[in-house]
Amino acid sequence: MGCRQNPIIQKITFATTMKYANNILETIGDTPLVKLNKLTAELPCLVLAKYETFNPGNSVKDRMALQMVEDAEASGLLQPGGTIIEGTSGNTGMGLALAAVVKGYRMICVISDKQSKEKMDILKAVGSEVHVCPTDVAPDDPRSYYSTARRLSEEIPNSWYVNQYDNPSNTKAHYLTTGPEIWEQTEGKITHFVVGVGTGGTISGVGTYLKEQNPDIKVWGIDTYGSVFKKYHETGIFDENEIYPYVTEGIGEDILPKNVNFDVIDGFTKVTDKDAAVYTQRLAKEEGMFLGNSAGAAIKGLLQLKEQFTKDDVVVVLFHDHGSRYVGKMFNDDWMREKGYID
Repeated sequence: MGCRQNPIIQKITFATTMKYANNILETIGDTPLVKLNKLTAELPCLVLAKYETFNPGNSVKDRMALQMVEDAEASGLLQPGGTIIEGTSGNTGMGLALAAVVKGYRMICVISDKQSKEKMDILKAVGSEVHVCPTDVAPDDPRSYYSTARRLSEEIPNSWYVNQYDNPSNTKAHYLTTGPEIWEQTEGKITHFVVGVGTGGTISGVGTYLKEQNPDIKVWGIDTYGSVFKKYHETGIFDENEIYPYVTEGIGEDILPKNVNFDVIDGFTKVTDKDAAVYTQRLAKEEGMFLGNSAGAAIKGLLQLKEQFTKDDVVVVLFHDHGSRYVGKMFNDDWMREKGYID
């Protein structure tokens, strides 16, 4: 005679909440701070990198791209089924392209021919139309990427020209997100903020927010030779003799974007094309940080500011984008030799 089992089955219900983003745009922001070690060993201070490649488009530009799109939708500038048009060095185009995919817009990116092939291919990979324009022309030349983007927006019905250089939503994005994140992550102990300057939205938005919390925080911009920012900040003179073609991508300008708030910036330091390229490689090989060209400029610029720092300082340097966009350039030794950057 078998033993009859009468098990008592107890149901236990666990209260669970699934965590997921409703779309890729909801993953933008909340990027980490990462301590730099080897390359900053000569500095007396703690140096932390705001590591923006953790955004879904692998760059800081995702933040302002989404803000500009949402503000354009709210104001009626961007209508359903419309076309987004922007002149870009690649990263803003990527952020806008992601927003266009999710929200159902057509995306046209106008890019200069000095940008890496990887950037152009990535923009096409996410469904953007890419128009390539010559770099070595004046901003008001009809062939420039500024003029071409404007012209296309006039010719294409139901289109919106983003104009990241003068669009206040660019700065707004960093005031609302990047600045508060840095303040909270450092528990308000940040003393210096260092970042490359292109459109000006990052340095102006972050700088404004941080100085509102503590006016003693110093904000330093990284510029490149061939750009007008440093001299204009120091003298108030827009010197066209400062303008000439340069290799470094993502920073510097031959115009004065409205998003550059020079009152927030304490100073600039300029970095050569060679140093920017060499330090882009060094970040990968010595810190394990596979980053873009402007990161090399930023870390070299930070080292040039050594005399500004003390042992009690907490310095945050922002790294814009990912190294995958520069594999054919700064991470290609043949290209580096052709430019004379390495032996």
